[in-house]
Amino acid sequence: MQIKKITASVHQFPIYLPMIDKPLEHRVLVFCEVETDDGLKGCGVTGAFLPWATIAAIEQEIFPVIKDMDPRDTEAVHHAVWWKVNPRAYTGVVSNALSAIDIACWDIHGKATGRTVAQLLGGYRDWAGTYITFGYPFFSIDQLVEYAKKFVSEGHTRLKMVVANDKGGWREDARRVRAVREAVGPDVDLMIDANYRFPPNEALMLCRAIEDCDLTWFEEPLHQNDARALADLRRRTNVPIACGQMEGHRWRLRELIEHHAVDILQPNCCYNGGYTETVKAAHMAQAYNLRIANGAGWPIFNMHTMAGLMNGWLVEFHWGMWQAGQKFFKGAPGPEKGKVKIPDAPGLGFTPEYDALAECRVKEPTGLKAAGMQTNEGGIVKV
Repeated sequence: MQIKKITASVHQFPIYLPMIDKPLEHRVLVFCEVETDDGLKGCGVTGAFLPWATIAAIEQEIFPVIKDMDPRDTEAVHHAVWWKVNPRAYTGVVSNALSAIDIACWDIHGKATGRTVAQLLGGYRDWAGTYITFGYPFFSIDQLVEYAKKFVSEGHTRLKMVVANDKGGWREDARRVRAVREAVGPDVDLMIDANYRFPPNEALMLCRAIEDCDLTWFEEPLHQNDARALADLRRRTNVPIACGQMEGHRWRLRELIEHHAVDILQPNCCYNGGYTETVKAAHMAQAYNLRIANGAGWPIFNMHTMAGLMNGWLVEFHWGMWQAGQKFFKGAPGPEKGKVKIPDAPGLGFTPEYDALAECRVKEPTGLKAAGMQTNEGGIVKV
C-alpha cells in the first residue's frame, strides 16, 4: 500500500447558537484527504490558523516527501517529515499540516484492518466522556445562566465557559462563574478557559475569588502556556490547571509535565502532529499519573484518543466544532448523557460529506469572511 495522492482545501461555515437565529461567527477548517494506490481514502482536518500556508505545506512540501510511502508506517512518515521538512522542530503550520495528514493515515490503517482508530491506539474502551463548551464571552450573565440550564436540562453534566474577555476584568469573571455555579448546582462539573489571556497575578486573583466554586479545571490561564509561571500558579491555588491543546509536538508538552505545571494535559491530534504524536504525549503523561483531556475542539477526531488510551478522559463538544462534525461528516456521533460512543465502522468511523464541503469551500484568501462575533458594549449578542 502506497500514498499516491494528497489533496487539501479550505472551508468556512457559519455558526448558529440555539435560540439565536443569525450566525455569530464564521469558522475555518482545512480538510485533507490521502489516497492510496489501492483506492483507500482517509481524511483529516486541522484548524483555522494560516490555512493557506497549511494547504501549501500539505500539497507542496510534505506530499512530495511521503509519496509512495505506506500510510500505515506513521513513524516512518513522521521521520521523513521531521528531517526533510522540519529539522529544527518548528510548530505552527508544519504541525497543523502533519496533523491532518497523520489523522488520514490512521483512518486508512483502520479501514485496511477493519479496526477503529480507537482500537488501533490501544482499544481501552469504545466510548469517551464528554463536556459541553457553552459559555461564550459575549454572553451576559443572564444568557450564561440560561444556556447552562439548557444544556443541563438536556442531560449534560459537564460544562465549560470562557473567561478573561470581559471589560470588568477578573472580578467580573468571578461574578459570572459564581452565577453559573449557583444556577447549575454542585453536581455539575464546571470548567473555565482563559485562552492564554491572563497575566499571572490576575489569574491568581481569579482563582482565589472562585476557589469555593469547585472547578474541574482552569484551562490555559496564562500567556504562551508559560510552564514556569503555570507551575507557580498551580502551587498557589487549589483549582486544577489544564493546558496543551495548541502545542505542536511532544517536547512542548513534556515541558508542561516536567515543570509540574498541569493537572490535566490536553494534547489535540488536530494540531500537535496527529495521533502519532498524541500517543507519545499521552504515554508521557501516564508515566506521571496525569489524565489527558481534549481542548480546542474537533471532538470526533479526538474522541479516538480519549477512548483508545488508558488515561484518556473527556472530549470537548465546542458548539461550533460540534456543528462542523455534523455538517461535514456522515455518521459523526454526538454526546449523549455525558458520553460519546465510538462508531463501529473502521477507521474514524465516519465519512466526508463531499457536497457540504464543496458548498463551503473557499478557493482563495479573499473569499474568507470576518470571523468576529457581533456584540454590544455590554457584551450581549447583537443579532
